[in-house]
Amino acid sequence: MTDWHSNEGSSYPLGVHYLPEEDAYNFALYSKTASAVTLLLYAKDEYATPVVEHALDPFRNKSQRTWHCRLKRAELKGASFYAYRVEGALGDDPRFWHRFDPEKVLCDPYARELFFPPGASRAAAVGNGSNAGKAPLGCLPVPQEVFDWEDDQPVRHTHDLVIYEMHVRGFTQHPSSGIDDNKRGTFAGVIEKIPYLKDLGITAVELMPVHQFDPGEKNYWGYMTLNFFAPHHLYSSNKNPGGAVQEFKAMVKALHRAGIEVILDVVYNHTTEGGNDGPCYSYKGIDNSAYYLLNNNEGDPYENFSGTGNTLRTDHPVVQALVMDSLRYWVKEMHVDGFRFDLASVFTRRSDGSVGESPVFAHIAADPELNGVRLIAEPWDARGVYQLGRAFPGIDWHQWNGQYRDTIRQFVKSDAGMLADAVRRLYGSDDLFPDDPFHACRPYQSVNFVTAHDGFTLYDLLTYSRKYNEANGHNNTDGHEPNHSWNCGWEGDEGVPQEVMNLRLRQAKNFMTYLLLSNGTPMFLAGDEFLQTQKGNNNPYNQDNETSWLDWDRLQQMSDHFAFVKKLIAFRKQHPTLNRSRFWREGVRWYGDKGQLALNHETRRFAFYLAREADDEVDLYVMINAHWGGAEFQLMEPGPWKRVINTFLAPPEDFVTDGEEGIDQPTFFVGSRSVVVLVRTES
Repeated sequence: MTDWHSNEGSSYPLGVHYLPEEDAYNFALYSKTASAVTLLLYAKDEYATPVVEHALDPFRNKSQRTWHCRLKRAELKGASFYAYRVEGALGDDPRFWHRFDPEKVLCDPYARELFFPPGASRAAAVGNGSNAGKAPLGCLPVPQEVFDWEDDQPVRHTHDLVIYEMHVRGFTQHPSSGIDDNKRGTFAGVIEKIPYLKDLGITAVELMPVHQFDPGEKNYWGYMTLNFFAPHHLYSSNKNPGGAVQEFKAMVKALHRAGIEVILDVVYNHTTEGGNDGPCYSYKGIDNSAYYLLNNNEGDPYENFSGTGNTLRTDHPVVQALVMDSLRYWVKEMHVDGFRFDLASVFTRRSDGSVGESPVFAHIAADPELNGVRLIAEPWDARGVYQLGRAFPGIDWHQWNGQYRDTIRQFVKSDAGMLADAVRRLYGSDDLFPDDPFHACRPYQSVNFVTAHDGFTLYDLLTYSRKYNEANGHNNTDGHEPNHSWNCGWEGDEGVPQEVMNLRLRQAKNFMTYLLLSNGTPMFLAGDEFLQTQKGNNNPYNQDNETSWLDWDRLQQMSDHFAFVKKLIAFRKQHPTLNRSRFWREGVRWYGDKGQLALNHETRRFAFYLAREADDEVDLYVMINAHWGGAEFQLMEPGPWKRVINTFLAPPEDFVTDGEEGIDQPTFFVGSRSVVVLVRTES
């Protein structure tokens, strides 16, 4: 009996898959509007001329909107790579602007790994004409390639979750990292630094984009995705076919063994193909109108809600399938624990650019393979949609809380009128995530952060009152503003008076203390634990150099700050009462420095008492002084208390792990711009 799929290929799954029972490869590519598709197969050392050109017959190799074929391994003539040529009419309907070019070599959106020939060129993909020999190619799967996961299981943290935002290359690329040259800036380099991460105490890494992005676009951060399945090839020290996949898996497995969650920053809102003048690598040439939001302007047809030239059409079934298939792949095959969605509000954009409900959120919620996966949203887009809190359609998602960042920055630098908001952010932002019977939001949905990749580092936040982005090539017009930064009385890092440096170091401790005492999910930028500097550049997206690479020499230079942060993380993990599954509610009492809390415009001081939740925990009394003058705080709860933290003091007295005994007086002096934390073990 004839097997239809063996002869004609199967339309599912998309991409290329090796079938060991047939010793054959199945190829499947979606294109509704193409009139002809040719599969191109390339030998290992010949990237311009295919060893096989297999034209797909629409009467035999097409099912509905998917083109497919199945070839025995012997028919591949030793090929290692593959791509497509896709032909079709250009169309004259503004809803269907097509970009078909029969000379363009196009890579498969579902390729699991990409190869860039020595002559790979972004410029060759721009405009009409051939890019043969200069186009990225998909790698054919290696038969019998396996990875031994052993007993690897997902890692799930709750009260002890502390997220560390990390750039894979920047983490170990600097010579000071101590990593061998061939592993610096790679997944293997991350593995070698796991003992450091465990010592610091973080429990999750949020990796800036590791999906394959375009090395020719010069976006160091990686927010210009070319393929949503393949790991970025330059982050692998293993240059063999399949090496990047194997090395990524090894990194995940090693992080899991250390009890560290792996969260990927994913960019399902746009691609590296940019606008009308951008390259045609894949999606544009395969089915432009299916993959992108288009308008009726032939000269500038791409909607740009991402700020990067194009926006994926996430209300189209093929894009929804792409997103879902990608998420499942990284969870099932690569064992990642969660995702942070860049500009997640783009999912709510309809085909006409308006904002409405998106099926993507329902698809994710209903998918059993994504059950329990940590989902984090950047709840806005680049064109005005701002959905922070209950407005975001993913009702149970975590969200980057930009209001937390801005409020705490302003409060710490002593801006007036910020106390009420600072209290609310520390409490868990229940104004954004309502704690009522109907909404029943949770405080951990708020991802609290003061710094992230997009903006100043912690040190620069205290060193520069304006940004210095000239090196980025945009005349210092790029970068987030307002920064709410303050240089502590001296601009820059040269010739700093000692009293200014002392204040900067104290303020750095204050920021980290606020962050790790707040209810919610804390996140901080890699390097802030030893006060990494970018010399005032708050948008180094294209700085693949020492501006962005972590300078590990600062770990010794700023060892006191590192020790303080390490103790803070341990303190938070030891006291689950700080980060509860519910808001603190009646467990917290708020005070001023002289009694009850008064939310006056000029007030810059407050205190709070947090009662333990369990018998094996402790009560906390925290006094916060964001004023430039010290003050006697009246202790509103009976002692005896032990002082643990006093950021006004010099190390190592600023954090006394065992506590300073005998504080039973009615008042406690809190120095200018400082935080004091007391603990009480007795009822």
